[in-house]
Amino acid sequence: MDLSVLNDALQNLSSMAPEIWQACQETLVMLGVGLATAIFIGGPLGILLYLSQPGQLFAHKVINGVLSWLVNLVRSFPFIILMVSLVPLTRLIVGSTIGPVAASVPLSFAAIPYFARLVEQTLREIPRGVVEAAEAMGASPMQIICKVLINEARAGLISSLTILTISFLSYTAVAGVVGGGGIGDLAIRYGYYRFETDIMVAMVLLLVVIVQVIQFIGNRLAARLDKR
Repeated sequence: MDLSVLNDALQNLSSMAPEIWQACQETLVMLGVGLATAIFIGGPLGILLYLSQPGQLFAHKVINGVLSWLVNLVRSFPFIILMVSLVPLTRLIVGSTIGPVAASVPLSFAAIPYFARLVEQTLREIPRGVVEAAEAMGASPMQIICKVLINEARAGLISSLTILTISFLSYTAVAGVVGGGGIGDLAIRYGYYRFETDIMVAMVLLLVVIVQVIQFIGNRLAARLDKR
């Protein structure tokens, strides 16, 4: 590569440092809101999906069937279509359809069923005998959920959260295309519309680095919490 071209690219990136930093903050807002919603709503929903299955603590065929149908319904929507479908609700909640906070609404709706399924699948890996032993010792339902299920599945839950975080990092890039802001928006505006390839490449490399960091942290935490 011509050194002058590389030097020009570095100078261009340097001049855009404030915008890149703002894009990172916008991506962090979208991820933070979406992941928080997934943990506090999707997590309990996943536990309920698991416990309402036949043979489990709160087995109920109708409740399990309805919840599974709702989860599958939301997950069947491509994210870009879900964003458009939720425009009226987004405007009602935040008063706008533009910006990272507005983009967090459809991101949250997508994150809840996604994480719920991951939680359900993780809990299924717990040996049934562990729960039966807790029941035999007189543990209450809340004790079984908090001290048995979540405790036994904590490594798997961290891995599931890592998968969710990486997946939704790409969703924030999609949200940027339709006015959500963030790294994806910056890459599209400069790299695609203005043909500034160096910006596009830099944003892609930034996303790669972020994914690697998230995966590394997730793997380390999961390994530390794994009781096997």
